[in-house]
Amino acid sequence: MTVLTFKPDSLTKNFISGLKDRAKDVVVQRYGLGNEVDRKTLESIGQKYGITRERVRQIENFALNSIRQNPSFEAARGNFAEIQELMDKKGKVISEREILDYLADNPKQKNHVFFLLVLGNEFEKIKEDEEFYHRWTIDKREAEAIHAILRSLHNELNKSELIPEQEIIALLKKRSEDNLKRKISDEILRSWLNISKIIASNALGEWGLASSPRVNPRGMRDFAFLVLRKQGSPMHFMEVSEKISDYFSRQAHSATVHNELIKDARFVLVGRGLYALEEWGYKTGAVKDVIKEIIKLKGPLTKEEIIDIVSKERYVKKNTIIINLQNRDYFTKNKDGKYVFA
Repeated sequence: MTVLTFKPDSLTKNFISGLKDRAKDVVVQRYGLGNEVDRKTLESIGQKYGITRERVRQIENFALNSIRQNPSFEAARGNFAEIQELMDKKGKVISEREILDYLADNPKQKNHVFFLLVLGNEFEKIKEDEEFYHRWTIDKREAEAIHAILRSLHNELNKSELIPEQEIIALLKKRSEDNLKRKISDEILRSWLNISKIIASNALGEWGLASSPRVNPRGMRDFAFLVLRKQGSPMHFMEVSEKISDYFSRQAHSATVHNELIKDARFVLVGRGLYALEEWGYKTGAVKDVIKEIIKLKGPLTKEEIIDIVSKERYVKKNTIIINLQNRDYFTKNKDGKYVFA
């Protein structure tokens, strides 16, 4: 339900009612104020009337200025002030998508709200660029300060880093309150994050660089990685498949997922169908390879020490470890009764 106390479509229809027919038609088509929701381009409108796109632009600009000079526009000052107050509560600068979602219930009403934003002298649109989405502001100087704050946050993150939402909110809060010298609510901070094209959140609510596959997964391997990372412990590939479907609403066949896990070095087989993440410290290879790596790193070890360490690396039975230790082609005991390379 919209937060506005007035109907945007009633206001805009009143504004355009005084325009001449062609000017009215140009405005209606350009902003989707009629039965058709899609906004028409300058070219398509020009083709309809057999005029250039520049002439259509001139007609549009003349119509907008005519509306602003009409007494009905001055009479609607309170309506524009209401939108301005709501934008102020949202943090003075807000992405176009968010402000339209906030002020309107459906696509048709969003077009009417957009038209009011274009008309209002209080509002300024800042066009999308490489760093930020289309956004609207009621304070250009503050908007520039917020851009700078977000840039500093962009520069702190690396491609492999994922941050819980509360943590990134805390980082942005400190920067913002230090710079703007006032308390800022979490709701406003979330709105500012939504302006950024550089950072984004994944389906699990974790934030990072939008270019990272950890934020925007590109295939089953990336989805599986996020599932295991959320779990925090080894999982069977069939469970990984189920969680991909649950978390990301994507069909994930267990055989496909298993095949992808096998081929990706980020995943380590640690038991029958059980996979862990390499970044957790698990090593690839058979049990004997794990034992060899442990002895290489720690030196001679007793049977009990090896069993304890391998059990943390692999989900295998104790007897499996003992059988591997008994392979004289690989391991033998020294004079202290500890295992070394054969």
